[in-house]
Amino acid sequence: MARYGKRYRAATELLRQAGAIRDLGQAVKLVKQTAKAKFDETIVVSTHLGVDPRHSDQLVRGTVVLPHGTGKSLRVLVLCKGEKEKEALAAGADFAGAEEYVKKIQEGWLDVDAIVATPDLMGEVGKLGRVLGPRGLMPNPKSGTVTFDVAKAVQEIKAGKVEFRVDKAGVVHAPIGKMSFAADRLIANAHALMDNIVKAKPSAAKGKYLKSVTMTSTMGPGVKIDTSHVDELVKH
Repeated sequence: MARYGKRYRAATELLRQAGAIRDLGQAVKLVKQTAKAKFDETIVVSTHLGVDPRHSDQLVRGTVVLPHGTGKSLRVLVLCKGEKEKEALAAGADFAGAEEYVKKIQEGWLDVDAIVATPDLMGEVGKLGRVLGPRGLMPNPKSGTVTFDVAKAVQEIKAGKVEFRVDKAGVVHAPIGKMSFAADRLIANAHALMDNIVKAKPSAAKGKYLKSVTMTSTMGPGVKIDTSHVDELVKH
């Protein structure tokens, strides 16, 4: 049986005393109170959805630009040629180029957090699928990372664009910021995320869509939020 430390046990006792959590503001407050790590913990919202990911018409995925970012400085590579290289670098990309970066990735280099590619290079990028796919770095038109508008793509990623996708268990995990964020910023980010997850509901999904919503810090216990409140919140 797992043994938890005094801090974790104290945090779970605080949650027990708090009872039912009915809004995002209360959840953020409790997550902040129960986060005791010595580093700036990431706050994540996990949403269990009433979908069956085994069916392609019930997959849930999308992107959201969090209004206050993620608190993480992301390194962005844009695979492009010619004038698009200058455009990408001017927009804030950390790296931009074509064949030289494809070769570097094939040789094991992956010192980036996000990759954007122009459509004309997808033939070359496709060869990197086995390397980039498992790491979540493969450019995809649905996430806006395959585009000729590289400046917009880079700016959105730098501003705090988050891609979410339901996993095999029917759960979406996505960060909404850092513990050092002010509460109102975390609430705004959480609202934006949940609004986009609700809007991404597949037409094939039947029954209750939001089965559970939990907010947690990197090292803290999960704070469960009343899904009826979230449903009502995103309608406004």
